[in-house]
Amino acid sequence: MQEILVLYYSHRGSVRALAERIARGIESVPGIQARLRTVPRVSTVCEASEAAIPEDGAPYVEAADLEECVALALGSPVRFGNMAAPMKYFWDGTIAAWHNGTLAGKPACVFTSSASQHGGNEATLLSMMLPLLHHGMLLQGLPYSAPELSATQTGGTPYGASHVAGSDGNPALSDSESRLAFLQGQRLANLTLQLCRP
Repeated sequence: MQEILVLYYSHRGSVRALAERIARGIESVPGIQARLRTVPRVSTVCEASEAAIPEDGAPYVEAADLEECVALALGSPVRFGNMAAPMKYFWDGTIAAWHNGTLAGKPACVFTSSASQHGGNEATLLSMMLPLLHHGMLLQGLPYSAPELSATQTGGTPYGASHVAGSDGNPALSDSESRLAFLQGQRLANLTLQLCRP
């Protein structure tokens, strides 16, 4: 069975909730499975390090995950209109995959969460697209044919699924956010199958 890598970093659980919904959308398409992975935190103290295996949630991503996946869904919380440092640190270390063309030609999408409605969701989604473009990936967004995109009062953009957690960091997705994340995963899986046909 072909696998789509759902790679995310989540600080308070919102991006993880989106990743799990996207994974469900992926797995709603026969013949495709989701592989959930995360990245470790980055410490400001050089001696500090994370455990080799996370206490909970998805395992840490490895180079083999990039090689074995047929597509990628990438998620990070908003950090001043940019992806979070742990995700940026991971992508900064993918020179070998870039050099080998590991991800070239594979479809991809992005997703994010912020504390406020205008907290930089779209800028963060665009920032996550940049390394994927350098890797030669084929980016996909969310079309306005999804009625939730025009009706949402919370998260959701044409650049990718998003969540507005509020100042309290509530990871619970609204109905629109949940549906858009599911649709994004489903679209990515269908696009992957179309591109992988013999």
